[in-house]
Amino acid sequence: MTSADRTPQPARSPDPGADPGADPGPGPGPGPGEDPGADLGPGPGPRVPAVLVVLARRAAGRCLSFARRPYRDRPDPAYRVRRWPDLTALCLATVFFWSSLSPSLVPRPWYLQGIVGGITAAIGYALGSTLAWLFRTVVPRHPGEGFRTRCWQAYWLLAPFASVWLISESARMQRRLRVLQDLPPSLTWHTPMIALIALALLALALLLARLVRLGAVTLIRLLGRLLPRPVAYATGALLTALAVLVGVRDLVYDRGIVDVADRIAAATNGGTKAGIERPVSRFVSGGPGSLLGWDSLGYEGRNFTGSTPTRAALTAWSGRPSRDPVRVYVPSTPPVAFADDRPFAAQAALAVRELDRTGAFDRAVLAVAGTTGTGWVDPNVAEALEHMYRGDTAIVAVQYSYLPSWVSFLVDKEKAGQATRALLDAVRARLDALPEDRRPRLVVTGESLGAYAVEASFGTVDALLAGTDGALLMGPPDFSPISRELRRDRDPGSPVWRPAYDDGAHVRFGQFPAADLARPTAAWRHPRVVYLQNASDPVVWWSPDLLLDRPAWLSRPLGPDITPEIRWFPFVTFWQTSVDMAVSYGVDAPHGHRYGAGAVDGWAAVVPPEGWTEADTTRLRAYIGHRRAAY
Repeated sequence: MTSADRTPQPARSPDPGADPGADPGPGPGPGPGEDPGADLGPGPGPRVPAVLVVLARRAAGRCLSFARRPYRDRPDPAYRVRRWPDLTALCLATVFFWSSLSPSLVPRPWYLQGIVGGITAAIGYALGSTLAWLFRTVVPRHPGEGFRTRCWQAYWLLAPFASVWLISESARMQRRLRVLQDLPPSLTWHTPMIALIALALLALALLLARLVRLGAVTLIRLLGRLLPRPVAYATGALLTALAVLVGVRDLVYDRGIVDVADRIAAATNGGTKAGIERPVSRFVSGGPGSLLGWDSLGYEGRNFTGSTPTRAALTAWSGRPSRDPVRVYVPSTPPVAFADDRPFAAQAALAVRELDRTGAFDRAVLAVAGTTGTGWVDPNVAEALEHMYRGDTAIVAVQYSYLPSWVSFLVDKEKAGQATRALLDAVRARLDALPEDRRPRLVVTGESLGAYAVEASFGTVDALLAGTDGALLMGPPDFSPISRELRRDRDPGSPVWRPAYDDGAHVRFGQFPAADLARPTAAWRHPRVVYLQNASDPVVWWSPDLLLDRPAWLSRPLGPDITPEIRWFPFVTFWQTSVDMAVSYGVDAPHGHRYGAGAVDGWAAVVPPEGWTEADTTRLRAYIGHRRAAY
């Protein structure tokens, strides 16, 4: 052995990231190409890689540091976007989110709950931020760092756990509401996803608001170089408000939402639902001899006329001789030009000519139907009347728009009343020219925006009773003039969701018409008006007043399909009801915005044919309720 071999070797310094109590093991360190995080020697098990240990220690340190001071101050007062949220605003946003978890009129899926929660949280944050700004402006002395730290610690300790618990509770309340509306109690309720969607929407709204504020501050700073400071502030604020207003209205609303909806609706208007074919009856618009071509009727017009029941089908159902029903439909752009430059007058004149061609004024009943924004007429309403009278009927409707009802409400709601009023005036003028004993009974009908179109044509309940032989109206929106008048002037003690008016002398409301139309028991005189109105229909109850006013439909007693856990919250209930309208068809009649076969009981009460019995109503209700609507 040489002297070099006898020279003691220096001890290796321990790995700073290794476990100090572990055996370092013999042998050199990892060679080239070897994994430095691999097992370094024999032991009880694989060792934790050093980099993970370092990262874990750093994460733990940062968590402890954040727990000691769970907020951040702006490093520079000029920060507008990258600033820590305001505690007051965040608390109010959280409370608003919690309130959005309460049930509303109809059950909603989890993703819509997340959207509602995010929107309402953003509203709460805006209000809280405004209150905090006012407080800082009025009170120059701000809370100390210790007080702020304890408040933030309390928020981070309580808010997450309370949010998870309340989201879970909202699932229980949604299941109870589903049972009340005859739906299976099973429900998928993704608690983490609801929270993430709401948080993402809140963050997006906050980012947009701060970008606008950053732009306003930058603009004011630039103007301050040219103008006195007060003038620069006022001018900058005004220009920013105008930019936001124009951007939201012109770019987002007109060129975005409305334009996209218009393109989709226009494309749909050129099609036809599967199974609908051109009619062969000469008593139907678009059929042989019609003044209107089949291709010109639009999507809903073709569906309406192409699904007309035949004389053979009506005879088979009734067991008695029947007639081919008359259905007249005039689209929003008539293919025939008239000297009158008023478009609705031209439509009405063409409709009367088509009614004359089909012999509609020789029928027992002539129904004027108000249409929804797309031009839709409820097939249950039409077929119930046609089966009841064995085809001795005529139904006429005009289209004023092909846009969805929610878009029509925003951009051309007035057209609904104008078009239907022009049609009614033209039809009544033609009826007045006939001998009184040869006139058909004139009735009006409409659902949703179609009900509003009928109501707007008359304006008051007295005019409606004087101008028709009866009316069947379903799900009228809150802004409909007559139904609003009836609910406002209802008899004392009757709830707004089933109001009694003048002791039911001419007008009655029902959700379950077989029973509700029998209330009150006083004499029911002709002409009669029947309203089918579900207590859980958001279309009936939606109103901007929900933003700040508690609605009457939340007063006790509640409607039969409204959960007692429902509550009113400012702003929140408005957005909940707005979202409810989007899912109001997700339930079965008589709930939400579905009225099903209730039209049978409605027509049987308004214009029953001679010899019609309760047994006939029950049989026809079962037929209409179980058949599959053509459109």
